[in-house]
Amino acid sequence: MAYINLLPWREKKRKEKQQEFAFIAGGVAVIAAGIWGLIHIQVDGMITGQNNRNNFLEGEIKKVEKQIQEIEELEATKENLLARMNVIQELQSNRPQSVHLMDELVRTLPDGVHLINFVQKGDSIQMQGEAQSNARVSAYMRNIEGSAWLDKPVLDVIETQKIDRSRVAKFTLRAKQTQPRTDDEGGNS
Repeated sequence: MAYINLLPWREKKRKEKQQEFAFIAGGVAVIAAGIWGLIHIQVDGMITGQNNRNNFLEGEIKKVEKQIQEIEELEATKENLLARMNVIQELQSNRPQSVHLMDELVRTLPDGVHLINFVQKGDSIQMQGEAQSNARVSAYMRNIEGSAWLDKPVLDVIETQKIDRSRVAKFTLRAKQTQPRTDDEGGNS
């Protein structure tokens, strides 16, 4: 009987399978390294792209913030101008009141009463004067109450003094300047 040695064939087959396994393992490692490299390049590209977008957005945000600051400055300027315009309009509307006040001061003064000084603060008026008697001061206060442009007279002080053989009543009086209560204010000017 002949003897066949199968050991070298099995060993050769085993070496071939080990080489094939090593080759496949090396190929898989190369492919994995390639995929990892591509993923790394892709992720780096995405990070770079996102950083570029972030930089662009930060630049645009700075532009918008600058525009917002300019708008706020314009709003503040607008508010200042509107406040000035309101003051001017108020002064324009109150301008005829000074004329009416002077006219009413003259019209309400009865004979024998003289104003020495008057001071206006807002719509409040303080008057100092002299009268021939207390009754004339009372008449002046009634005239003020009946006036369309003056209201609410209040007598602060009245003193009777003798000057050159005659008696003089020195007084201090307060009143409020008002608008006439008519439907057509333009008709009263």
